[in-house]
Amino acid sequence: MKSEGRGFQWGVVLSLALLGFSRSVGWALNKGLSFPLLSSYTESAFVKGTILAIEGLIGLFIPVLLGYYSDTLRSRHGRRRPFIMVGGLMAGVAVLMIYTGYAMGVPLWGFALTLGFFYLSMHVYTAQYRALMPDTVESGHRGKASGVITLLEWAGNLFLFGLAGYLMALAVAETGESEGIKALAQTPYLKIPFIVTAAFLIGAALFVYFIIREPEAPEIEENESLWGYLKSIVENRDFLKFYAAQTLWWMSFEFIAIFLYGILAYILHGSASEENIKAVTSLGLYLMALFNVTVLLGALPGGIIYDRLGRRLSIIVGGVIFALPQIWGWFIHTEAEITIALGIAGIGWGILMAASYPVIGDLLTRFEREAFTGRYYGFFEATRSLPVLLAGTIGGAIVQLAGENYRVLFPIGALLVLLAMPMVWFMKNLEVEGTRGGTE
Repeated sequence: MKSEGRGFQWGVVLSLALLGFSRSVGWALNKGLSFPLLSSYTESAFVKGTILAIEGLIGLFIPVLLGYYSDTLRSRHGRRRPFIMVGGLMAGVAVLMIYTGYAMGVPLWGFALTLGFFYLSMHVYTAQYRALMPDTVESGHRGKASGVITLLEWAGNLFLFGLAGYLMALAVAETGESEGIKALAQTPYLKIPFIVTAAFLIGAALFVYFIIREPEAPEIEENESLWGYLKSIVENRDFLKFYAAQTLWWMSFEFIAIFLYGILAYILHGSASEENIKAVTSLGLYLMALFNVTVLLGALPGGIIYDRLGRRLSIIVGGVIFALPQIWGWFIHTEAEITIALGIAGIGWGILMAASYPVIGDLLTRFEREAFTGRYYGFFEATRSLPVLLAGTIGGAIVQLAGENYRVLFPIGALLVLLAMPMVWFMKNLEVEGTRGGTE
């Protein structure tokens, strides 16, 4: 599969989508099992949130630095693929270490270290994975490519959540234990999600490395220094507005993603004790799977809207659809209401993700800076990682200040999304209508 042209090539896009699928399986494993496994060590929302926020701290720096250096890498293996192979291999090993550490009964600090190594491994190739799409797909086709890639990314989440939920159901049936995660830990089934995830991470990274051929690297006549590139982001108001907006809507998402089990336990059982969290683990996995199904429903239309109907409109529509169910979240009390709210939010999130991914690539095209996709998508990922850091620590602190009331995260999350929308609307060079032919 070669990439001499930069139009829409199904082989290249599907290969990137496979890599996205594998990475999403890895992140879903973290989202689906890390919180309940940490609950075996501590009931403190702040401690669990802080440990999970390590991902945000690592993602704040590693993609920015390695994305920058991948832009200037000149090797026969390409600029992005070496990072993808090394990071994928590391991430697969890290997943196996997480399971092994928990099964061996390592103390909390040891389990936290294995999670930290996993986060580091995943972020070794985050920026490079993101940069490959605008590297290989020209402006005007990126919305469609983003829709396909986003579809497979969230299918990876759905696959892992579905697998974990199914295994929990088997474990509950075999052990008679009512708490899903506790039942799973008592059976050999616990290792299966970790083994499957490691296989996907390693296999997809090797596939991309050996099969995909990157386009010839563009010549960089005047390379920016690391400080110069960070400074240019602040000076260019369009980049700054978009990065700030993305930080806000991802923080809203992470409030729910990190603390979903606590939210469910509080709403359905009145408190987020260890027993109540373990009691809702199976439900949480199924709701995560449902959320991802509806994200899939929103992803492809989101990409098409981006290319054909307008950049601003597609992002605003996705953001509003994502925010409204969170406002309702303050008032919900039943499992059915939670299910409906998350389902609607998923559609909005799918549109928002498909519409926001190509923005940086299109801005770089407009400003004739396409040689720098690695560094700007590195910063793109940093603004997705900072919310993990902020949501884990601030969200945990808010919950504790609110008397362990996890429900308060819903309206705060909605407010963050709505605050982000004017930033996108007033981006000067984000055109209202997209192009159909690939020219700006």
